[in-house]
Amino acid sequence: MNKIVTFGEIMLRLNPEGYLKFVQSERFEATYAGGEANVAVSLANFGNHVEYITKVPANEIGQCAINALRKFGVVTNKILRGGDRLGIYFVEKGASQRPSKVIYDRAGSAIALAKREEFNWNDILKNIEWFHFTGITPALGGDLPQICLDAIKKCRTKGITVSCDLNYRAKLWSREQASKVMNTLMPYVDVLIGNEEDAKDYFGIEASETDIEAGTLNHDGYISVAEQLNQRFGCKVIGITLRGSISASDNTWAGMLFINDRPYFSQEYLIRMVDRFGGGDSFGGGLIHALINDFEPQDAIEFAVASSCLKQTIEFDFNQVTVDDVLLLAGGNVSGRVQR
Repeated sequence: MNKIVTFGEIMLRLNPEGYLKFVQSERFEATYAGGEANVAVSLANFGNHVEYITKVPANEIGQCAINALRKFGVVTNKILRGGDRLGIYFVEKGASQRPSKVIYDRAGSAIALAKREEFNWNDILKNIEWFHFTGITPALGGDLPQICLDAIKKCRTKGITVSCDLNYRAKLWSREQASKVMNTLMPYVDVLIGNEEDAKDYFGIEASETDIEAGTLNHDGYISVAEQLNQRFGCKVIGITLRGSISASDNTWAGMLFINDRPYFSQEYLIRMVDRFGGGDSFGGGLIHALINDFEPQDAIEFAVASSCLKQTIEFDFNQVTVDDVLLLAGGNVSGRVQR
C-alpha cells in the first residue's frame, strides 16, 4: 500500500448555519479542517495509507481534531501534543453576488509555536513514499519555514516524492515574505500544485488573457505559466486548477496537468456550489492518488478535477467521496440523476 505523509495545521472551523452572515448567527457549526488535513482525508478515502503530522494542544479540543481524522482512517500516532491552543477559522458562505468570507483566529496555535527540534524527520519519514505540504504551513512563521525545509531536504536524501500546494494566503504573510521563503523551498519540490493567482502572488508569473471573475480562461496562458515554473524550479509535475467565478453560487471548474513537457487539460464542469472550502485541497488529494497509482496523465487530471468538483457539492472541508464516485463522474456521468 502507498504510504504518504502530509504536514500542516489542523484547525477548528466555525461557521453560521447554512448561508447566514456572521452578524445574523446565534450559533456556529463546529468541524475540523486544514489544507494538509483535507488532503489526508481524501487520500485515506481513496484507500491509501496516509499519516498526518502536526502539533495540537494536549486537551480535549486537540483530541477532537485528532478524532476527526481517525474516523476516516488517517494515521495520527506521530502527532505532537503540547501548546496552548488550536487555531480557529470562521467561514461565512457566500451566495450569488455575495462573496464568502474567512476570519482567522490562529495566532499562537500549537503548531505555529512548534520548534524545529521537536520533529524527528528520520522517524516520521521511515518507509514513506510521498510527502505533502502547502504554502500555508511556512506562512505561519516561527520555526515553520525551517521545519518545512528540514523535512523536504530529508525527503530528497531518502528519494521521497515531495508535493506542495502553493495556497497563498495574504492574511498570513506579504508577497515579499512569501516569495523569499517559497523560492528557498521550491527546488526540493517534485510536484507543484496551485492556481493562476498563486503563481502570480509568489513568483510574479501570470497567465495572459485570463480574467477569473469574468470566467475567461486562456489555455495558452496556463501552459506558459507551467513552462515558466518548470524552468525556474525544475518541478517534474505541475497541476493547475482553473476556476471561473461566475458568482459565489456558480463556478466553472477544470484543471491542467503539465508533465514531460506536455500539457493535459481536463473537461470543464459547471458547479452549483454547496461549500467551496477544501476544493483545491481535494484537487491535490485526487492528483496525488492518481500519480502515486500510476494513472496515465489524462486520466490523472480527469480524476483530480472530478474529485474536487464533487467536493464542492459537499458541506465542510473534508471530501467524503470514493474512488468509484470520482470515476463515475470523470467517465461522463454528470447529470446528477438519482442512483438506485
